[in-house]
Amino acid sequence: MKLKTVAAAVLAITSGLAFAQSVVTIAHVGPTSGAIAHLGKDNENGAIMAVEEINAAGLTIGGQKVTLKLMTEDDGADPKQGTAVAQKLADAKVAGVIGHLNSGTTIPASKIYSDAGIPQISPSATNPKYTRQGFKTAFRVVADDTQLGGTLGRYAVNTLKGKTVAVIDDRTAYGQGVAEEFSKAVTAAGGKVAAKEFTTDKATDFNAILTTIKGKKVDVVFFGGMDAVAGPMLRQMKSLGINAKFMGGDGICSTELVKLAGDAITDNQVYCAEAGGVEGKGKVGMDAFKSKFKAKFGTEVQVYAPYVYDSLKLMVAAMVKAGSSDPAKYLPVLAATKDYPGVTGPISFDEKGDIKGGALTLKTVRGGKLEEIAVIR
Repeated sequence: MKLKTVAAAVLAITSGLAFAQSVVTIAHVGPTSGAIAHLGKDNENGAIMAVEEINAAGLTIGGQKVTLKLMTEDDGADPKQGTAVAQKLADAKVAGVIGHLNSGTTIPASKIYSDAGIPQISPSATNPKYTRQGFKTAFRVVADDTQLGGTLGRYAVNTLKGKTVAVIDDRTAYGQGVAEEFSKAVTAAGGKVAAKEFTTDKATDFNAILTTIKGKKVDVVFFGGMDAVAGPMLRQMKSLGINAKFMGGDGICSTELVKLAGDAITDNQVYCAEAGGVEGKGKVGMDAFKSKFKAKFGTEVQVYAPYVYDSLKLMVAAMVKAGSSDPAKYLPVLAATKDYPGVTGPISFDEKGDIKGGALTLKTVRGGKLEEIAVIR
């Protein structure tokens, strides 16, 4: 065989291989360093599990066999780092982004993804502003702070019989947002916000603000922030003899909070809401997911790994249905998602990119474990 003929044959084979197998890259972004790295890693693991399952099952998009690649980035829960990562992903022309975890990183990053035309699904950012900026690329699969803070505020007054409450937030987009909605709901339900204090998402000493709150003799202390701060705060509340109920949003609704606060938590003292939840037959799928997750990673699900898992699989399902991983082609299909059967429940998006009928799961701590009280829609 002549060299030219051999070269042509090799070219034909390699071209055929290139056509038969391509790589589609989806990115996951979350804080895998810093105080809430346990939450970021939990989310990242959800993405890893989804990608491995998709590749193991075999993926075909537009008649072409595809290998899914996961690009993982750390935003450190910092807005500046978050936008730098977003620009990196835009420059890399990834097919889609799952993230970010925090509202404070998700919101500024969303502008960059929108400008680049890259679809973004946040599995956990709850500040309403995220999907109210008019960006066609922004989606979320959990309820927002209007629902989260509002539900907790009404629960504080109507169920826990809290007549006076103190509100603390960590000055982040998430913390301020959920605290504001909680305060509005408390007032609307007939309760009184007797104190409003603030700290930071990196603080460790709360004696000054807690001493002020102690003097108000409140029934409930609400904290808008994350578990890494809430744990030490609960310890200091105990040392100061503050026996009020302690409430917070999904940022404190983790198994890590119980470890961080230790014996500072008494039964039925801490109440929180996770922005999501399954009930009835849905529990079977969620329990199966949690079992697989623990077997694979050797750890319990913290909060949002299942929502990341669903988000990534949903994004890929839109690509398959559109017959393309080109964001411009699959974005309209993603936006039109209706009743996607996720482990977190059926997913449909409204015109803003928010999940329709998003659930909330109210939880409390009993016997050193988080226990579900009710799923509310």
